[in-house]
Amino acid sequence: MEKNYTANYETGDIVFTCIGAALFGQISAASQNWCNHVGIIIGHNGEDYLVAESRIPLSTVTTLSLFIQRSAEQRYAVRRLRDGLTVKQKLAIMEQVPARLNKFYHTGFKYESSRQFCSKFVFDIYKDALDISVGDIETFQNLFQRNPQAKLTFWKFWFMGAIPWDRKTVTPASLWLHPNLELITAQGIETSQPEAAETL
Repeated sequence: MEKNYTANYETGDIVFTCIGAALFGQISAASQNWCNHVGIIIGHNGEDYLVAESRIPLSTVTTLSLFIQRSAEQRYAVRRLRDGLTVKQKLAIMEQVPARLNKFYHTGFKYESSRQFCSKFVFDIYKDALDISVGDIETFQNLFQRNPQAKLTFWKFWFMGAIPWDRKTVTPASLWLHPNLELITAQGIETSQPEAAETL
């Protein structure tokens, strides 16, 4: 049976969710944003939209309904490139996906790595397919400078005692806030301003 949603989605739409696991909660806290996971719609199988994503342990393709079910309280939002995509651009995005599947997840969130993580996965697809930016590359130092109230205990533990301040990364929040994208759907979230998560 075909799944019904509040809007019609398109290839290239970016889906944002909030995973409840501790690691992802700390991603939200560090970036002061409700979302901590993203995927990209790459088509429809006749029953549901298909979402390509980088997740633990390997990047894969899943249905949109299952993607949303993994989100806390099934909160999600969909954003689209302003002015939309042409058929040629959608095909270019789809062509980027196969080579990025079955890649290990990078739990250190290092952008300059052969491994994937969710926001890098989507960011690089747009960059390599269309030379369009849908997020921002920044260092951990830049990230935490914008959030001086952040408690760094978790991240010092995560990185075995030393946060790699100069490491470049790209966060789900940078995609969520990027001006090249416009909101299509939001379910269970406040969109008037960024939603800050609690820090440890």
